[in-house]
Amino acid sequence: MEQKRCGSKRRGIPLSTVLLLLLASYPFLRAIYNIYFHSLSSIPGPRIWSATRLPFVRSLLQGTIVHDIQKLHRQYGPVLRIAPNEVTFAQPEAWDDIFRPPQGQFLKDPIWWRRGPGMPMSLISAIDPDEHARIRRALAPGFTPRALKGQEPFIQRYVSLLADRLRETVLAQPSSRAEMDIGPWFNFTTFDIFGDLGFGEPFDCLQNSRFHPWIALLFNSVKAAAFVSATRFYPAIEYILMKCIPPSLKKMQQDHFQQIVDKVHRRLNYEMDRPDIMSHVIKAGEELPIDEINVTFMVLTTAGSETTATVLSGTMNYLIQHPDQLQRLTNEVRRRFKSGNESDMTLDSLRNLPYLNAVLSEGLRLCTPIPWVLPRVVPPGGATICGVSLPGGTPVSIQAYAMNRDPALFRHADSFLPERWLSEAATDEESPFFSDRREAMQAFSLGARSCMGQHLAWAEMRLILARLLWSFDFEAPKNKAKWLNWEDLRTFLLVEKRPINVGLRLRSDNCEERLSASKC
Repeated sequence: MEQKRCGSKRRGIPLSTVLLLLLASYPFLRAIYNIYFHSLSSIPGPRIWSATRLPFVRSLLQGTIVHDIQKLHRQYGPVLRIAPNEVTFAQPEAWDDIFRPPQGQFLKDPIWWRRGPGMPMSLISAIDPDEHARIRRALAPGFTPRALKGQEPFIQRYVSLLADRLRETVLAQPSSRAEMDIGPWFNFTTFDIFGDLGFGEPFDCLQNSRFHPWIALLFNSVKAAAFVSATRFYPAIEYILMKCIPPSLKKMQQDHFQQIVDKVHRRLNYEMDRPDIMSHVIKAGEELPIDEINVTFMVLTTAGSETTATVLSGTMNYLIQHPDQLQRLTNEVRRRFKSGNESDMTLDSLRNLPYLNAVLSEGLRLCTPIPWVLPRVVPPGGATICGVSLPGGTPVSIQAYAMNRDPALFRHADSFLPERWLSEAATDEESPFFSDRREAMQAFSLGARSCMGQHLAWAEMRLILARLLWSFDFEAPKNKAKWLNWEDLRTFLLVEKRPINVGLRLRSDNCEERLSASKC
């Protein structure tokens, strides 16, 4: 009887408590699985990053993602596990293995690349290879070297306007020397160029010496885009976030997009023929529907402008802090164009200036406009990358920032040394840069999805930098506290630039005399 009473007092653990315990222990159990039993558990990497996506998301939201991963690559090697299901590479062979594989394309990871809700497909968001090829086929003729010849007058016009605006700024100073943030001026120029080539009208940034409101809003939305991307790893959070967007913000986004729609509409209704990018899209006919034209040109406005301005800003920042390289480049430009006629400075004439090309190549290496190549997905059946076998469905990425600064690939990897890109560096075994792995630097990517605009980007970079060095004497700001360390900049998908302060004055009148002494 007593035994029965004791038994009657025993109570089982409530089912709700069991469920709560299981729910609470799930993250811990999942982390243990990810570290020790996941199919990627043999890939080197810090345990905390392998256990959960949270360290990755934290680094992304702080803007330190490329620097954090660079440190991890130096600690763990060129193949690195940066999340439970993701591997990244800082090894030159990864370019061909991922972007030019012998069998099966690595498709874009939808987490990063899929189009936003209600948005049409664009060149960037087209994940399906056939859809991407269709859009690219309509756009590609506008980005060929042949097309660039017809577009040169547009480019020359805005580079001349840039020089005029800077000259006015210098002459307005009592000392005829100005100190300014040169970065926005590069953005003014590249956005105006693409505005005219894409829509038949500039954004009037140079004309008004300030950003167009559309571009200002674009810059302010870059951080927000990183936050939205981070939520995609947690669908419930993404769903709640999308529901919480206030109507006023949605209206602002619609107005932002509508400005591009209006620009496209005006350009499509031009009666005159002009050799710009849009003219080739028009010739393609119905291959590109109007909604895809609108969103693609909105994306290309950023991709074709901000990235070029980033390289120019970073290159100028390094040049003013390295007066010997600045002097050598200035000498090359001014010797090549001694006549004093700026019209001689054509895109063709600039193409073969060896030190100019070397300086810009070094700028592309150290100031990579896309410092982190967003993930692709290993095709079904798996693939081998840099000798490592990975299962199908694994997101894989390339860390351009880490690779371009790897001392195992580049001698004095953190130093600005354009000489490494001169032809003799690759052929002279006595050169300190003979063993540099130059093929590691692929600023415009490779394969079917390589950057179409690379010819335009190179043309703009050469012309803008050469024209400014021909017209002005540049120097570092007098206050060294204003010097910028490029390595301190944060990355939110794009590089978050800070002021690039430079001193400049008009080119000295006795430049020709000083040229002979190699001081000009």
